[in-house]
Amino acid sequence: MPPPTPTGTRCGAALRRRFGRPVRSAAGGGSASISRVALLLALLGAAAPAPARPPTATARELPVEVAAALQRARIPPQALAAVVEEAGGGRQRLAVHDDIPVNPASLAKLVTTYAALDRLGPAWRWRTPVWLAGSVRDGVLAGDLVLRASGDPTLVVERLWLLLRRVRQAGVREIAGDIVLDRSAFAPAPSDPSAFDGEPLRPYNVAPDALMLNFKSVLYTFTPDPATGRARVGAVPPLAGAEVDVSVPLAEGGCGDWRGALQARFGDDGRVRFAGRYPAACGERVWPVADPAPATYNARLLAGLWREMGGTLRGHVRDGAAPAAEPSFVAESPPLAEVVRDINKYSNNTMARQLFLTLAAEAAPATPATADAARAVVDGWLRQRLGDAAAGFTVDNGAGLSRDARLSAAALARLLQQAWSSPVMPELAASLPAAGLDGTLRRAPVPAGRAHLKTGSLRDVAAVAGYVLGASGRRWVLVAIVNHPDAASARPALDALMRWTMDDEAPR
Repeated sequence: MPPPTPTGTRCGAALRRRFGRPVRSAAGGGSASISRVALLLALLGAAAPAPARPPTATARELPVEVAAALQRARIPPQALAAVVEEAGGGRQRLAVHDDIPVNPASLAKLVTTYAALDRLGPAWRWRTPVWLAGSVRDGVLAGDLVLRASGDPTLVVERLWLLLRRVRQAGVREIAGDIVLDRSAFAPAPSDPSAFDGEPLRPYNVAPDALMLNFKSVLYTFTPDPATGRARVGAVPPLAGAEVDVSVPLAEGGCGDWRGALQARFGDDGRVRFAGRYPAACGERVWPVADPAPATYNARLLAGLWREMGGTLRGHVRDGAAPAAEPSFVAESPPLAEVVRDINKYSNNTMARQLFLTLAAEAAPATPATADAARAVVDGWLRQRLGDAAAGFTVDNGAGLSRDARLSAAALARLLQQAWSSPVMPELAASLPAAGLDGTLRRAPVPAGRAHLKTGSLRDVAAVAGYVLGASGRRWVLVAIVNHPDAASARPALDALMRWTMDDEAPR
């Protein structure tokens, strides 16, 4: 049968964009970027950082346009913590409330991704060894198919199909034993997917797992067919035992809350029903949904995909230990630099949490990785990089999907200054969304490509941090974080601060 859509196209790209990012009321963040080549050429001449100069008196005053935007949003200026200083340790233009620990939302991903690039290297890859544990004769594997997971967050359905295709190319049509999954690399604490914001079916709430297949989620596609008066429903990937309504009646009127209009029922028994209607005015839409039974998702996906590929499984999919022998082959992820780009461009929480635990797994390969161990690794790395300033960081889960994460604007600015002179600066900077062009800041109302910034959003946090190119040709480190119950209304003030940073004075 023909292969599914190639990696990086519709399904994989949709997973990266949609499955890691919460709605504004929950968590997320982002920015935008010029082309990678142009970015690297522009940034490779960075100077080594020097200690930032003490702020002048005016640096403690908000720019008029920023203060006015906060006033229009009815947000007090005390809710904004901000730093603007020349990259490389030059003069400081702005520093307000910069030493107060605040919730950074998804700006926490800057810490996780920089730590990973620095400790593991941009070319590092996750490796998933596979064993054909038995002889193969006449298309039958007389034994088990074994996978040992390492935390790879890129095993979306396209890449899993390629892995299983290699098994088929080895001559295996039928597995007489079981498919065995060794997930011992991680030991995540039990978690409630609804605990953070009461949204258990949001893909960003999926808990970490050493074997994270397709983000344990399903993409439902709705395509109107006016001739029949119904919308066709598609579901990717195929899950064993799933029963999904193949169509839903069309409705007239505007698009509006089309998800609510569907009256969806996602059962943990694999049954998916749509009791409502789908507005024809919506055109084709895609709805990513975290599977309501994550504990059995991997088994159902592997069984369903193997069967769809024409394979037969006599046994079951179960957890177990990998053999000590050399694997039959190893499936590798894309290089870390590419994964970090997906994490930061689209603020993918699930991928960030996988990477966070991977730092612990790589630091102590013989011990299952835990969140506590990952925090210890990152805390130690921050102390090495920042000294006493590291005390201002509380990284929590490494993704920013947290009410407990904390850092100060001054400490994050210092980390970005340190990153500016590091060997991995080009990869980190290129991973940030380019304002007005891509990622979570593709619609930012600022000159396109002049800022490479990570954004953060929680119901009470709005933030940006990264690098900005001024009209003078200078590069600026910008950190701005609003903590306020109505933080979403502060976005125009953050946009104003970006424009103010870009509109610096001409060189003298």
